[in-house]
Amino acid sequence: MSASTTGRLGWTVFTPPLAAIVLIFSWGTHPEPVVAALIGVALIGAVLAGVHHAEVVAHKVGEPFGSLLLAVAVTVIEVGLILMLMASGNGDTATLARDTVFAAVMITVNGIVGLTLVVAALRHHLAVFNPEGTGSALATVIALAGLTLVVPTFTTSEAGPVLTGSQLTFAALASLTLYGSFVFTQTVRHRDFFLPGTATASPGGWTTKEDADGDGHADPPTDRQTWTSVGLLVVSLVTVVGLAKVESYSIEDAVDWLGFPHAVVGVVIAMLVLAPETIAAVRAALLDRVQTSLNLAYGSAMASIGLTIPALALASIWIDDELALGLEPLQLVLLALSTVVGVLTVVPGRAKPLNGIVHLVLLAAFLLLTVAP
Repeated sequence: MSASTTGRLGWTVFTPPLAAIVLIFSWGTHPEPVVAALIGVALIGAVLAGVHHAEVVAHKVGEPFGSLLLAVAVTVIEVGLILMLMASGNGDTATLARDTVFAAVMITVNGIVGLTLVVAALRHHLAVFNPEGTGSALATVIALAGLTLVVPTFTTSEAGPVLTGSQLTFAALASLTLYGSFVFTQTVRHRDFFLPGTATASPGGWTTKEDADGDGHADPPTDRQTWTSVGLLVVSLVTVVGLAKVESYSIEDAVDWLGFPHAVVGVVIAMLVLAPETIAAVRAALLDRVQTSLNLAYGSAMASIGLTIPALALASIWIDDELALGLEPLQLVLLALSTVVGVLTVVPGRAKPLNGIVHLVLLAAFLLLTVAP
């Protein structure tokens, strides 16, 4: 473990347990604004500590397993949070899953990707990545989003943007198949397409120059340090979803007070849940490891759909409320724009700051139109 990691060991070790204590005392409460602000500080601390421990574990296991680990871990939070909010019956729970998943997709494919490209291109002149691996990831995201969020809008067996039992079962199985196939491709069959490397001078060219441990950092952490970080990562993730659940009451109150649509709740929750990956992706971009950042972005989008939809399909057996998964017309337009821009960004294998700015503008449009549709 590097000296900087050792220097930060104190706060990253103690923050998750302290945040867990805050969670224990605040669970089941409806905090006042001042208390909610203090809980928010604990939540941010847990997020930052979780990022640190995820990076330690990722350093040990190497790429692309590290990015996959963080994507899956954060998606577990998302699924748990959606299920808890749906079970609580607060607000419009029928569309909560759709709004949260769609927000996660827009934040990852436009927000994380946009920040990554801007940061890397400004610092290193061009943001360079492997178009073959990244293109495969984007294609999987598009297929997942189309089958689970677009198709339900146009089916006619059920009234409204709702799938029948057989259709939902197919969507869940298709999601698991696509996600599992991508994970196999990323980690076994074509792992080299997802490893950070240095591009050649030709557009889209790609060569991999590996260092001793594959990430350009100091020596990997010891087994003891790794397992410590695994434990603290689990505590951090559980605490994040718990504190986000506690904060959801304040978020809903604020949304109602401001007169915003209830979909804003899903956006805020998705932003909280995806904070660890956003921070990790920007850090990787600063180190000119754009492929790692894109692995995180598109991997998170895939996991948000590919794991969340099957979990919700299974949970629908016990949850009375229907799942309205189909997107509204305005959301369909934003998804279509994001898809076209994403493809044009990925194909060359390198990007200028402009490419990142285009993605960030699309994210800004999504946020504005969610608040004021």
